[in-house]
Amino acid sequence: MLRFEHIEFLWGLALIPVLIILFFRVSRWKKKARARLGDADVIKQIMPEVSFSKPWIKFAVFTMAYAMLVIGLANPQIGSKMEEVKRKGADLMILLDVSNSMLAQDLAPDRLENAKRAIAQLIDNLHDDRIGMIVFAGQAYVQLPITSDYSAARLFLNTINTGMVPTQGTAIGEAIAMGMRSFDFKDGMSKAMIVMTDGENHEDDAVAAAAASREKDVAIHVIGLGSAEGAPVPLYKNGKVAGFHTDSAGHTVVSKLNEDMCRQIAAAGGGAYVRATNGNSGLNIVMDEIGKMQRKEYGSKSFKDFEDRFQVFLTIAFFLILIEFFIYNRKNRRLSRLKLFEVKKP
Repeated sequence: MLRFEHIEFLWGLALIPVLIILFFRVSRWKKKARARLGDADVIKQIMPEVSFSKPWIKFAVFTMAYAMLVIGLANPQIGSKMEEVKRKGADLMILLDVSNSMLAQDLAPDRLENAKRAIAQLIDNLHDDRIGMIVFAGQAYVQLPITSDYSAARLFLNTINTGMVPTQGTAIGEAIAMGMRSFDFKDGMSKAMIVMTDGENHEDDAVAAAAASREKDVAIHVIGLGSAEGAPVPLYKNGKVAGFHTDSAGHTVVSKLNEDMCRQIAAAGGGAYVRATNGNSGLNIVMDEIGKMQRKEYGSKSFKDFEDRFQVFLTIAFFLILIEFFIYNRKNRRLSRLKLFEVKKP
């Protein structure tokens, strides 16, 4: 398995096309400047020692050296062997509300971003537990199947926004049912769900869905996002607030946390309910409850003993820079005197 220890350094390769364009433009400018001086054959006779091809060779060698240097700094690593590592953990499914009301700003910077930051912190603190994500509004979709790949979880988390579910609403019951279908109950691992929602515009029977999950020993914990006073739901245009959602009468819609519904779902699911604040997302309390769950050992394959390969690329870069240094723009007098293919006249 090949990986890069510092993959961010590979962005340096994006500079190569820029260097190529600049070099071509400079070469073209020089060629036009020489053309203004006179005939090309005459100029070559005036400057017999100047090589017009060596700058291209020097640039090609320099570009390759730069590419090798960037790759070396990124430190390619090769996994020498793959082992099955035994882990002991539980399955955790995050159910995140992405309805438009989650854009209300009674939590900073808004409810959805507040929840995403909390989930990011949760992922950073996970060790052997597996995690999955479901997003929902009027419908529910699996954003990330259950996995132990935390890097993938962070990647998928960053893509979540309110525009990814076209149907508005808050289908918590459907999301819970989808979470239950996403679990593999044959592995015998403990399982739990964390619902992060404002509970507004509730559409289906989420309490019944939570009760059904409890019958299969899946605890449903709920984190309420928002406030009792509520806040207007902003409308965005070109990334800026252009107004607020209004009802049919033209009044500004104020979105409020439906705390009663959130408590009912948590109670039916045998889990905890916590209301998030700007200072506390509530996930620490929920994770304390999840920490009491029984963990089961499971196996997952991973590469061990990654070996660094930066030395190879840095060595190649060094020799290419050395070669580039000794390539002169002038012709070599001794080589120019050699006329190996000259046809001698009889």
